[in-house]
Formats: sequence, C-alpha cells, structure tokens
Amino acid sequence: MKILITGGCGFIGSNFIRHILRTYPDYRIVNLDALTYAGNPENLKDVQGNPRYAFVRGKIEDSALLRDLMQGVACVVHFAAESHVDRSIVDAQPFLMTNVLGTHSLLEAARNASIGKFVHISTDEVYGALGEEGKFTEKTPLMPNSPYAASKASGDLLVRAYHETFGFPAIIVRPSNNYGPYQYPEKLISLMITNLVDNKPVPVYGEGKNVRDWLFVEDNCRAIDIILHKGKVGEAYNVGGNSERRNSEIVKKVLALMGKDETSITFVKDRPGHDYRYALDATKIERQLGWSPSVDVEAGLKKTVDWYRNNEWWWRPLKERLSSESSGFWTKR
Repeated sequence: MKILITGGCGFIGSNFIRHILRTYPDYRIVNLDALTYAGNPENLKDVQGNPRYAFVRGKIEDSALLRDLMQGVACVVHFAAESHVDRSIVDAQPFLMTNVLGTHSLLEAARNASIGKFVHISTDEVYGALGEEGKFTEKTPLMPNSPYAASKASGDLLVRAYHETFGFPAIIVRPSNNYGPYQYPEKLISLMITNLVDNKPVPVYGEGKNVRDWLFVEDNCRAIDIILHKGKVGEAYNVGGNSERRNSEIVKKVLALMGKDETSITFVKDRPGHDYRYALDATKIERQLGWSPSVDVEAGLKKTVDWYRNNEWWWRPLKERLSSESSGFWTKR
C-alpha cells in the first residue's frame, strides 16, 4: 500500500513514518513536507535511502503538486500543521494558511483522486478548557481558545463537512499532549531537558498549575496506525494517555531524572488565554479498536530524557536557531 503523509518531517509525523516502515514491510511512503522551522529532515536521517520511502519538499497549498502526488495513493495521513500556541499568538496568519487553507487544498486533491481513506491529525486543544472535573469526549463541542486551536478546529470542521457533503472517507484523530524523541525544543518537556543539559533555567508559565494529559509519541503512532486500518469513516477518535499531571509535577519529575533541584525553575508570566486543563476520554478507541497506552508517564519521561541526552547532535543546532530568534514568547520566557 502507498501512503501519502503530510508533515512527515515534524515530530509526530517522523515518528509515525518510522513506525509504519518498521511495522509493514510492503508499505511505501511519500512524505510531503514544506520544511518550515519545525520540519527537520534530520528527524528521518535513519530512513533516508530506504527504497520504500520518498521525500518531496512542497506545500500542501500547492494544488498542482498534490494532484501529481495523489497518483497511486491509497490513503492520506495529514500531520502537516503549524502547531505552537505561542507562535500563533504572535502571528496567526501562517496557522490559517497551513491549518485551514492547506487542509482544504489537501481535501480537494484527495477527493478528486478518490483515495480510500483520509486520516486528519488534530489536537485536544480544539475542545477548549476544562475545570477540575470531567473529560472531553468526541461529542464535546469545539470551543478553541487560541489562534492555533481555532485553526485546527476549522480544519476539523472542513474534514467533517467533506465527509457529510461528499461522502469523503475521512477520520479525525484528536491526541492529547505528545512528548518523546524528535520533539522540537520549544515545547515544555523538550525545552526543559535541553535547557537542563546546558545548566540553564527551566521556564514555567504562571505557577505551573495547568494540567495536561501526557501521551508518549510512540503510543500515539500505534493509535493512528490502528485508526488508519480499522477506524470507522466519518468518526473522530480521542487518543489520551491516561496520564493527567500538572505542569509543575512534570517539571519536578524531569528535574529528578536529571539530578537537578527546584532552583532550576523560573516562573514566568502566563501566556494569554492559557487553557487550564485538558483531559481526554479515550473510551471509544479503547473499546472499539482495542488500543490503550502502553507507556506510563514515568517510563516515557525516562525514555525521553535518555534520548535527548544521547542525541545532542540532533537538538543543539535547533537550540542555536531558537536562541537567534529576536521575537516571540519562546525567546522571552
């Protein structure tokens, strides 16, 4: 089977490509990526030269390119997105271009090519924020609170509309907060580990009380694999890690793993519209498709810390690029 993957040089996309090539010896992958700041060819250095893998540099807004790439494709897995909330607060336009207009171009090309299945990777952030109790289900109304989340919710609604209007074979996947190898070092866990390696402080928003459901990236890749092969067209699936933790608790666990104490923490001004809590009810995928997370947050954090410690060659050039940027919340934390 031939799969077109968009955004495959990003964090989750590159892990998914590696998972598919390892799991299905007869599958072929075409990876379309624009290589914006977080799209890194080094994420897939170990699969370059694999005869079952092909990379194409280009934008999902390029309709002519998409038309050519759809030839012979059985399925599309759509990871391509601008994904950092802080950057969307500084400038929302790239998020609208990729996450909304780009998704529309991809839907049109896939529909015209009559592909067999379209898996759209979304986020739990489309649901908005929770209080102290309850969890998001697939029936929870979308109430995004950041420009990033709004752009992803818009993409979700386009995908849903294409299914309802055209009978388009689409499925939506909404994972919780992913972490693990190859995550760009601007997100909480990857930023924290790489800062601590250099004995730099760890910035934590507000008082660190925000709650997230943490999902190891390899568990998410397994879930997307199962949804691709067994998921029901027209449905959405939450993929949760069953690992709700306050940000401050995650920080303390990483500090302990790296032999540091809480003097490494620097609390910084909270970002605008910072959602208090996310938590996903993943009962649907667990009962219908038989998936559940296999890596708890303690084991996942250890795996992640070990990977970053052993792969400075990968993240250090990215940190240097981040430090050279002169604007944005990520350089002011």
